[in-house]
Amino acid sequence: MHAEIRRILLALLCVSVVLIAAVSAAPTTELRIVKIGDDGKTILNETTVDYRWMEENLPVLGDGVTRYYHQGPVFEGDKWDPNETTNFKDRGAVKGTNLRDLVELVGGANPGDEIMVKAVDGYHVEFPYENIYEPDPRQGPIGICWYNGADPEVGERQGVGYVPDYYTGMRIVFFADNSTNPEGLHVYGNWDMHETLPAAAQHFYDGLYPSTSGLTVKWVDEIRVYTGGYQGERGALAGSLTTPAGTVKPTEAPLSLLVTALAVAGAAILCARRGA
Repeated sequence: MHAEIRRILLALLCVSVVLIAAVSAAPTTELRIVKIGDDGKTILNETTVDYRWMEENLPVLGDGVTRYYHQGPVFEGDKWDPNETTNFKDRGAVKGTNLRDLVELVGGANPGDEIMVKAVDGYHVEFPYENIYEPDPRQGPIGICWYNGADPEVGERQGVGYVPDYYTGMRIVFFADNSTNPEGLHVYGNWDMHETLPAAAQHFYDGLYPSTSGLTVKWVDEIRVYTGGYQGERGALAGSLTTPAGTVKPTEAPLSLLVTALAVAGAAILCARRGA
């Protein structure tokens, strides 16, 4: 009987892992774009578009051949690595849509506004107006990518083709030029971030090491334009906006699925014991 209980528990735990993966690792194929008033709640305008519509109706960033890179944390020497010598993260030969063009679909943004890019799991980053509308070439336009023409030879696999075959999409990629890289690569390096993004928008691994790789949010499902700037807690997960009332419903966390699975496992064990 103990062997049977172990088999039941193992099967249920396997199911829980699959459920967790389904929630936390889901490619996205459409975006909800929302403009929010200066009270941080009122929805002024919104629309939803999918990747097919974006490709057909808006300018396309990238050509599906040129590779774009970000930089991970540098633990030895100068953590900013201004010469871009190490820990490049190949984001693939991507194509996507300029975040600015998506913002324009709901009325655009103005100086002082901030644009949030949110993933299905609630992770989010915010960028000021200037970095969306007036990007330095070494930063380049910020794209929401829905196509990858070639996987990296080293590092994280992305999946090839359109989403959902491009299974880390839709994803943020900075379409940086190659003016600061000694090898002529299109790298948005850590020093580029230092020089082009305000401190509040920069990303630091473990709170200490700059890393532009941490800005390349994957599984993007929402774009939010916050009039007057985002006033929420920047370290907290963002909930999904619901209906026009502008209320917020927290995104279901993978933990809740695990708790449910463990509860089911416990019930199965109890039933098995009673039947022994």
